[in-house]
Formats: sequence, C-alpha cells, structure tokens
Amino acid sequence: MTENATEVDETFTPDESGVSYTSESSASADTPARPATIAPAAATGRRKEAVARVRIVPGTGQFRINGRTMDSYFPNKLHQQVVNEPFAALQLEGRFDVIARIHGGGITGQAGALRLGIARCLNEIDLETNRATLKKAGLLTRDSRVIERKKAGLKKARKAPQFSKR
Repeated sequence: MTENATEVDETFTPDESGVSYTSESSASADTPARPATIAPAAATGRRKEAVARVRIVPGTGQFRINGRTMDSYFPNKLHQQVVNEPFAALQLEGRFDVIARIHGGGITGQAGALRLGIARCLNEIDLETNRATLKKAGLLTRDSRVIERKKAGLKKARKAPQFSKR
C-alpha cells in the first residue's frame, strides 16, 4: 500500500501552493492582471427622501459622514454593510477614503443613498473595469420607491375610516 501511495504522489506535481490541480487559470505574461485605477471622484446618491453628496479619494478606507466616522453615524452593522457593498463587490476595501454630506430621510434611506453615491463614484473612476460588476450587483440602479401621497377622504395613503353598514 505504501508503494502505491508514493507512485501517485510522483505522478502529480503540485505547484508551489501545494495544489496539484486547479480550475482557475493564472494570469499569463502577455495579459497581466490590471490594477484598479486609483483616482478621486464625486457623485450624488438618492433613496426615499435622503440625498448623499459623496466624494471618494485614494486613501486608507476611512469614512467621514457629516464630519463623523461611519461607526458613530451608522452604529447598526447592517447599515455599515450596505454602505460597504460597492467596495466589497469590486474587492477595493480600504483603498479609498469616503467624504459624504447626507441630509433628509431616515437612517436606512441615508445608507442606501450613500451606497448609490459610492457606486457611482467607483463607476466614474474606471468605466470599463467596474461598470459590469456594479451593474450586475444592482448597485447602479436608483431605488425609485417613495412614500405614497395621502388621498382625500382617507386617514393615510390607503387607510380608510371604519365602514359602518348601519
């Protein structure tokens, strides 16, 4: 049994990482991996009643939202995850500093507006590389859902007063 095991080991030559076979092809010398373009950009993002004016600059991944850090402005981890989605989709976490001014709406709308603003900035930086990934992830589409208006004769947009037959 031990002789067969050594024969199998000799037939496969593992590469430097110890893997004998991989389905992923490595970048060849004639087509090197293209580094992401690093440049400043600015864009506007909107969701519900919230508007975010966003500027990203090459840096260390720090957020300044209305003069505060992301942890103090968005204490909820879900909102932080929503804001970081464009960077995660492009694997650019920690490559840009984000400076944003947000007003209007609630906390969830503001997080969504900031996400759209960041995605538009990243799209503006490198259209050929980033646009397809951001579009496929649905990060460049503005969520057009807004609050429905109140109608006459109703208490709210759809809530009607109680109906009495007699």
